[in-house]
Amino acid sequence: MICSRYSTHLGLVGMAAFWGASWPWGRVVAQAMPPLAAASLRFVLASLVLFLWLYRSGRLSTLRTLNSRQWAGLACAAAVGVLGYSIFFLLALQTVAASKAAMVVALNPVLTLMFAALLFREALNWLMGLGVALAVSGALYVLSGGSLSALQPGQSGTGEWLLLGCAACWVAYTLVGRMVLVAVDSLTATTLTAAMGAILLLIASLTLEGPAAWRDLADAVPAAWYSLLALALGATALAYAWYLNGVKVLGAGAAAAYMALVPLFGSVFSSLWLGEPITPSLVTGGAMAIAGMLTMNYGRLAMLKTASTA
Repeated sequence: MICSRYSTHLGLVGMAAFWGASWPWGRVVAQAMPPLAAASLRFVLASLVLFLWLYRSGRLSTLRTLNSRQWAGLACAAAVGVLGYSIFFLLALQTVAASKAAMVVALNPVLTLMFAALLFREALNWLMGLGVALAVSGALYVLSGGSLSALQPGQSGTGEWLLLGCAACWVAYTLVGRMVLVAVDSLTATTLTAAMGAILLLIASLTLEGPAAWRDLADAVPAAWYSLLALALGATALAYAWYLNGVKVLGAGAAAAYMALVPLFGSVFSSLWLGEPITPSLVTGGAMAIAGMLTMNYGRLAMLKTASTA
């Protein structure tokens, strides 16, 4: 039992490492490949692995039990969580350093929490509010390069606003899942949204980039292909497997707390692999963002503990 929990924690650290590494990998891909074609291929490869996993788990037959409302929900989730997020992700990384971009992860749980409180009346406490303030301030401090006034319209670059689009798409994906996918297990939902997203990205690529973009993929440098494979197999399929196991063994709150490590891994890997500098604003803002996520999770756990003893 102890060994099982130990391996689960190691798996969650590995998940955070893969998701952190996805930013420098995405930066390499975005600068060497047509973004929509590359994103489509990423999710095609990830879908193949996920469908194999779904088959091996014996849950492939459950697809026949889904109703029209669930299929519509999956399509909406794919549109925002795969198509929208992938477009913002790769276009932003064409101009923004990966270490800086990784800090947008701090906004995902924060914005999700805020909208969940507004839409679903989820309870908050002062610790969670403090965590929200810290995480948002830290992430915006990094994105602005140490000057929040740089995020004003006309002052910030397009890449920074595209990163905020990433956060908005992830929040929408999470909220759609909360509203319409409650009766679909996580593995099935992830597999189908990845496959639907791959189809949507393929249509978008052929429409906006044209068939020539797919021919250009063959001319990409080997590093771009390695990064694309790592995104598909590591950051999408394997990292999700570790996260799902963490939720099963430790619970959703404990597993989600490891998201705090993603910006840290993103900055470290970007520096090691891409030679990006670790700036004072990155260190300060990153520390604030990570502290905010940890505080927010601690506040959630404290609230759950109080509720269970009441």
